[in-house]
This record gives sequence, structure tokens and C-alpha cells, in this order.
Amino acid sequence: MFAQERLDMIIQLLHEEGKVKVKDLSKRFELSEDAIRKDLKILEKQGVMERIYGGGMLKKKIPKFQDVGERNQTDSLDKRRIATKALKMLNERETILLDISSINLILAEMIKESDLEITVLSNSIDILYILSKSTKATVISPGGMYFRQAGGFVGSETINSIKKYNVQKVFIGSCGVDLDAKSITTFNVEDGNTKSAFIQCAKEVYLVMENKKFNYDGIYKFDSIDHVDGIITEGKPIEVISKKLNKYKINII
Repeated sequence: MFAQERLDMIIQLLHEEGKVKVKDLSKRFELSEDAIRKDLKILEKQGVMERIYGGGMLKKKIPKFQDVGERNQTDSLDKRRIATKALKMLNERETILLDISSINLILAEMIKESDLEITVLSNSIDILYILSKSTKATVISPGGMYFRQAGGFVGSETINSIKKYNVQKVFIGSCGVDLDAKSITTFNVEDGNTKSAFIQCAKEVYLVMENKKFNYDGIYKFDSIDHVDGIITEGKPIEVISKKLNKYKINII
């Protein structure tokens, strides 16, 4: 067995059981305890787990808050893969909702370059600006209080406005997902409440997020994964996460 395969299996065990013991892993992989400790040290440096006496415990990361400018500069290949998958799910003449998300920003660019005749609601200033240049898309802003750090409208006025609409699909960004607590999180209360309202007005709800977000926790729990139809990621999550999503009947896209 290659070292990386062994590390992947330890990560699986951490997600399944929450913690691992050096002695148990030593027997399982038929390696010395010193060799297992080296593996755990690698995973600790990667931020996957934290060392405890005799083993390690799965570590939930709290991501650093980034304002909209910082987030939009991280145009990674993974985000483009997710946005491309989302684009393929769109149909002519349907109405969709894009919340404040760097992935949704990339999706908006793709919609602008496509020939889709589609109606897009969004509370993101950047998304509204991009789609205002589209010759095919109809663009609607719910208005409300402008949240400068997020780069969009949030709060009670935005929520009251969005409740008037019925949309086919909503694409929601998130700081993190906890499958055991079944929670979806973000940093800001008003942003979270607005996301929750967006979810309630859509027939189909999709999270757009990188796989690493399964290991992250935001501050504010704004909704439950019970209300999610699918999660669009750059690739299939590890087996233990995939099994939990299948158990909750959430499509992995």
C-alpha cells in the first residue's frame, strides 16, 4: 500500500469515527507505531486532524472571513469546474437565483457568454453588473441593505422582496457544511437569513462549494441540508461523505 493510500484511509476513519488511535492503526496497517505517528503528524500539518493522547481527532476548520474582493480574486480551476456543472443544469426561459458567491460570479460570466434566454435574480452587485451586459438574460435585483464586505444586498428588505418570486433553481454559496449536524453555515447573520429566504422560494436548491468546505465551519447556521436537493462540487467527495449524502438523499453533482 502506498503512503498516500494509507493517509486517505486514515482520513476516512476520522470522518467515520471522529478520532483514531495509534495502536489500532498500527495493527490495521501492520506498521510500527512510530510510522503511524509520522502519518498523523502529516495529517496534522495538513489541518485534517489535531493530535490527542494516543491518537488524533478530526478537526473542523474555521475559515478566515474574506471580503468580496479577496474571494473574487481566487478564481481557481475547481471553482470553474463547479460553475461549468451548474451552467449545464440551466434551461431556456427558466428563472434562477444566484446568491453572493465567488462561484456564482464565475457562473454569471458563463451565462453572459452563452445564448441562454434566462431570468436571473441576484443580490450580488458584481453578478448584476456582469449580467447587465448580457443580450439574452433578464436581470432582477431584490434590493435592500447593501452589505459592503459581501458585495450585495442582505437583510429584511431583501428578504421581503425575494418572497414575491418563484424560481426554478437557486444556487447558494456556503462557508461550510456539517453533515453530522446537518447544518449549512456562513459568517454573517443577515447574509445567512437572506440565504435561507432564497432557499425557501426555490423549487430546486443547490449548494455550490468546493469539497474542502465539508471540513469547514462558519459562525452562523442558516439552514439545514434537509432543504438541499444537490451539492455541486469539483469532484466526488471521499467515500464517507458520499455515503452520508446518499443517506440524506442529496445528489452529488
